Amino acid sequence: MTIEEPEPTPSSDYISEWLDSIDGSFLSSFLVDPYNSNQISSDQWSVQAQDVDPVSFTTATSTAPPDPIASSNPQPSDSSKKRKASDHHVPKASRNCGTNRNRRTNEADGGDGAVEHGVTVKKSVGTKRGSAKSAGNNCNNGNNREGRWAEQLLNPCAAAITAENLPRVQHLLYVLHELASPTGDANHRLAAHGLRALTHHLSSPSPASSVSSGAINFASTKPQLFQKSLIRFDEVSPWFKFPNKIANNSILQILSEQYQSSNLHIVDIGVSHGVQWPTLLEALTRRPGGPPPLVRLTVVSAATSECDGSKDIPFAIAPPGCSYSSQLLSFAKSININLQINRIDNHQLQNLNAQIINSSPSETLIICAQFRLHHLNHINPDNRSDFLRVLRSLDPKGMILSENNMDCSCSKCGDFATSFSHRVEYLWRFLDSTSAAFRGRESDERRVMEGEAAKTLTNLDEMNEGKEKWCERMRRVGFVEEVFGDDTINKARTLLRKYDSNWEMRVEEKDGCLGLWWKGQPVSFCSLWK
Repeated sequence: MTIEEPEPTPSSDYISEWLDSIDGSFLSSFLVDPYNSNQISSDQWSVQAQDVDPVSFTTATSTAPPDPIASSNPQPSDSSKKRKASDHHVPKASRNCGTNRNRRTNEADGGDGAVEHGVTVKKSVGTKRGSAKSAGNNCNNGNNREGRWAEQLLNPCAAAITAENLPRVQHLLYVLHELASPTGDANHRLAAHGLRALTHHLSSPSPASSVSSGAINFASTKPQLFQKSLIRFDEVSPWFKFPNKIANNSILQILSEQYQSSNLHIVDIGVSHGVQWPTLLEALTRRPGGPPPLVRLTVVSAATSECDGSKDIPFAIAPPGCSYSSQLLSFAKSININLQINRIDNHQLQNLNAQIINSSPSETLIICAQFRLHHLNHINPDNRSDFLRVLRSLDPKGMILSENNMDCSCSKCGDFATSFSHRVEYLWRFLDSTSAAFRGRESDERRVMEGEAAKTLTNLDEMNEGKEKWCERMRRVGFVEEVFGDDTINKARTLLRKYDSNWEMRVEEKDGCLGLWWKGQPVSFCSLWK
């Protein structure tokens, strides 16, 4: 049955009025557990997924979704009736995929396969332990958007929110709720994280509020699992291991260029939580002439203030009471390294100078900035170049900058829908690569890392810039790009051979940056500056 959609009355508060009119427990329940299907019971959410033509919602200009007024008194439907999936409704990529053919067969035999939003998916039943295969073995290469059905639901939903199209928002949120699962393949997990982010956006107008309630991430886990997750992730994925390896070898390269032995001082503005440094300390013991007389590590700790949104910075916040300093100091002592660790809060970076970090001309000062600079917006929301000038004023012997490298041609990613789509793309690459890294197996470590990465969806400044803009800024404030040494490049290339074959390293001839790519798409870049 086709129901004409009423023309929405233009109103800047259209969605808010709708939110006020429905049972508030529905959206609030998502922030605690967005996968509990029992929460959808009110008349406002009575649109049944199996009663909607999936082709009708493939694009924003397709057949209108049901009128929420008309759907408040739904006709009884045969819930046991299954829709047969025809090739007309299945994208070409799905028709060529053996697993989807099996799903259509399973559906015809009364299984749990279903066609939603023009793509064949399999609804999650309990945990999918053992059912999800490695992303490297999927029939699509992870970049074929026809096979990425979660994005085909999340992005139109964000667009509908921006356009204040209430019926469409209602329908897409319902379909997402039916298909989302914290376990299973990358599509199911992306749908789950995206659904949580969308409901958070609708229910909480304050950008400083946190969506961490009910989510598994760094701040909500126990210190032991937190540390175990970091170490395990380094073992199975180069997402952070690759830039850490490049940074450590670059530090050794800079030290080798000094005319005399001096103390080493590293300013750590990163997300490694100490995992990066044991490898460097051990390498220092093998240097000709031995390690520096003193190794100083100044760690810039991420604040947890509610007012600046620091809690939603991906990978930056450790669990309460968790500190790696004692373990790292003990390790350094065991290999005869004289190590000192100091900590400063990231709010102190606003007035950062040599006195705050206690720097002296007699030491080799190196700044290691890993995936944090684009989050330091409380320093200067409009001009990140100002903070780079502060770092330049410290006169470091070198600076290693690693950041996400998602291409984005807009200055501030425009409206919510555009920004959200970029962040969904980023999270897809993370989830797709972790599927391969953990070989499709469910684990607490994977859930912790993916839950932390999902903060990207609620951080509006996450995906605004890529390599070109950062390099331009660095040059503008007086830094000069330095070419990575052959030893650094060779060791990074060797490291990648230990991981899934879909990972690759690219050396940029233009600026000498080293790029990490997943399935032919950029993930991050590393650059060296003097």
